[in-house]
Amino acid sequence: MRATPPVEDLGEGLWSVPVPIPGNPLGYTLVYVVEDPRGPVLVDAGWPHEDAWRALTEGLAAIGTGVAEVRGVVLTHFHPDHSGLAGRVREASGAWVALHEADAALVRRLRAHTPEEHRDLQADRLAEAGASPEEVARLRADPPRMAAPEPPDRELADGDLLDLARRKLRAVWTPGHSPGHICLHLEDADVLFTGDHVLPRITPHLGLYTLDTDEDPLTTYLGSLTGLAAVPATRALPAHEHRFSGPAARAGEIAAHHEDKLERLAALLNARPATLWDLSARLPWARPWADMGATARRMAAAETAAHLRTLERRGRARRTPAPGGAAGWTAPAPAPGPAPAP
Repeated sequence: MRATPPVEDLGEGLWSVPVPIPGNPLGYTLVYVVEDPRGPVLVDAGWPHEDAWRALTEGLAAIGTGVAEVRGVVLTHFHPDHSGLAGRVREASGAWVALHEADAALVRRLRAHTPEEHRDLQADRLAEAGASPEEVARLRADPPRMAAPEPPDRELADGDLLDLARRKLRAVWTPGHSPGHICLHLEDADVLFTGDHVLPRITPHLGLYTLDTDEDPLTTYLGSLTGLAAVPATRALPAHEHRFSGPAARAGEIAAHHEDKLERLAALLNARPATLWDLSARLPWARPWADMGATARRMAAAETAAHLRTLERRGRARRTPAPGGAAGWTAPAPAPGPAPAP
């Protein structure tokens, strides 16, 4: 577990308030405070937990303000370690909460189902991926995930400016990690809040949770990484780990990592056909497959599915539907060579 760093004055009217994520190896979310004459605006809000709430409120007090003074919360994306406390901040202060329109639409869809329904749907998808009955039962026995966040007050589109009095904070749509993930360019301070899109050491989760869709989150993400080259910011303030310089250069490193993973996966397919679950178990991960819990394996399989979808779009993987059973994946047959000369 990472040690939680202290509250920091970053200069130019910016502060970093680390908010813990209890029981999660990420350790904490870095909530950023942007000073504004009408009240501070938060970039992300943190995990929904009493320890996180205490850290957020004490951190705001340490910089000379309070949760009741918060004027707005802009979320880089809807995941609970970013959005979880936004509703509570809104209740305490009357602050607006802003989220990209694509994630806002996803939140509305998620709220139409209970956490138990979502868990059971994911278990059904594990069976379709080729997981054993024991593995599927293990996921069904897990406690359901927390409910989806409340809908935002304001929906953002690419290029929108946030409502700040003396600053220019612009939304940069960077889909991939979530459909509506945004970075935020503070144009008057050469700063890019990168959320989870670009992190200094690790890479964000990219998951395809159902194959019954045309979505291709990895290709979308790679395009978003390329787009960062057009953002004139050299200082990156990510939501996890630590600050760094050169977000566009780091984006190139992350893209190369995923291209390497695509090659590894293609090599497995060239060796023999396999199910999604089998391929996931044979890929390298931060933790050995045998040590992963049910939820971690589900996320690994979703990430493998995202890479398979990209290989499929590139003509390097083919899915064989199997009604009533697990679908198989194989490398496409080589194109026939020229006919021999008579």
